[in-house]
Amino acid sequence: MIGKSWMAMAASSCAMAIACPAAAKQCAELASSRIDHGEVTSAEVVAAGAFEAPPSPFGPPPGVANAAYKGLPAFCRVRATLTPTPDSDIKVEVWLPAEGWNGKFVGIGNGIWAGQISYAQMAEPLARGYAVASTDTGHVGNGLTAEFAIGHPEKLVDFGHRAVHLMTRTAKQAIGDFYGKAPALSLWNSCSTGGRQGLMAAYRYPEDFDAISAMAPANPMTDLMVQSMWTGWQALRTPSAALTPEKLALAHKAVIAQCDAEDGLKDGLVSRPDICRFDPATIQCKPGQDGDCLNGDQVTALRAIYEGVRDPRSGVLLLPGFPRGSEMQMAMLTGGPAPFPVATTYFSMLVFGDQPDWDWRTMDYGADLEKARSFGSAILNVPPDGLAPFFARGGKLLLSHGWNDGLIPATNTLAFHAALREALPAQQVEDSLRLFMAPGMDHCAGGEGPSAFDTLGVIDRWASEGTAPTRIVATRGPGFPGAPAQPPMSRPLCPFPQIAKYKGTGSTDEEQNFICAPAD
Repeated sequence: MIGKSWMAMAASSCAMAIACPAAAKQCAELASSRIDHGEVTSAEVVAAGAFEAPPSPFGPPPGVANAAYKGLPAFCRVRATLTPTPDSDIKVEVWLPAEGWNGKFVGIGNGIWAGQISYAQMAEPLARGYAVASTDTGHVGNGLTAEFAIGHPEKLVDFGHRAVHLMTRTAKQAIGDFYGKAPALSLWNSCSTGGRQGLMAAYRYPEDFDAISAMAPANPMTDLMVQSMWTGWQALRTPSAALTPEKLALAHKAVIAQCDAEDGLKDGLVSRPDICRFDPATIQCKPGQDGDCLNGDQVTALRAIYEGVRDPRSGVLLLPGFPRGSEMQMAMLTGGPAPFPVATTYFSMLVFGDQPDWDWRTMDYGADLEKARSFGSAILNVPPDGLAPFFARGGKLLLSHGWNDGLIPATNTLAFHAALREALPAQQVEDSLRLFMAPGMDHCAGGEGPSAFDTLGVIDRWASEGTAPTRIVATRGPGFPGAPAQPPMSRPLCPFPQIAKYKGTGSTDEEQNFICAPAD
């Protein structure tokens, strides 16, 4: 009995002090570790449930809920500052489970222009036993503006790709020092800018990760800035073209009425935006009509947003537009006094060399769009024909996107996926690439359809077992605080171009009553 009690006490002490036999070093010792391109600034044990995110005047990134830190297990928190250039100041955090490490590492990305460590997104992998790391990409900010890069080209490189790569190297060194061995698998799991960062890692640093989940990737980033500007310009170029939330909701309702049943099931979701041909002119105001309709300028603006970016000089379509069904989130791009600040500051601060008085209303939407697409493209964009080394070493890539995304067009991911398939041998496509489209899902989460699904578990199993996913179950819960309540729903997400088809019996709110099958 005494022996068992002593062993229990020793195990408890081991967990808190992080001095287990499996660890090469105690947590505090990691503070003196020598790392490339920087220094470890602290390493300390955080007791279970005791973590508090550092105060930030900017708040969490848009669309990212606060994590339930009280449920976190004890972990070793390693903080580092990386300075690969004299103008670099990259903050990194690595969280290492005190006990129960599953032997794997997860990299977590950022939103929009970054500027913050993604604490909220680090919590869930840590609670599942993963070692996890994130970075602010080399600057502090709310992510909505690009002033950090004015006159600082190296900071743009840090944001574009270097910070995540060096974060990954730092994390793997900390894991090796702490546990005495390298991670068995290295995984990347993120959305939006984080999705682009995952693609960038596969492109520039193919050895960094074994499997990558890139949801709604903001890629090509310079093209996305143009698309965002174009969308805002169409709705704001004249007061009569204004696409208010009320007008967008009216259009969305009309889209659902016309296109809901085009997948063979009337369920309140547009599951086939790719074949929806809704024309805003169908809800254009009749003479003398006012209220639940669009005027002529609003019809023209919404048509242009659906159609995509055209060169006004030649009429050539340059970039795809937003799918029908994505209207509800478009208000973030069309509802302000100017287009989306992420895009407008890219133009005013970077493309045109920091011109505070730059006027988006008078820009040349011919020559200036060409300039905007090319600025920083070698740093910020991932070409679909550049991922061959990642796949050649057996890397797995899970792409996913919500059809209702009104911030990043789902058409961008469809185009990237199509070009990537063309660039790879057929067997690599079969073994290592999948795209899952989520009907009714907004940007990264939320929306009318089921939008919660375990991308981390999917890529972990794929990399561990070697079998590509053939079906992912997504669920719909109560939604964000303040959002209208929605009944529970589950649906299978299917490998594109397959879609979920109702079997004909059972509840249409339950995924087991659907199969994945080719689209008609």
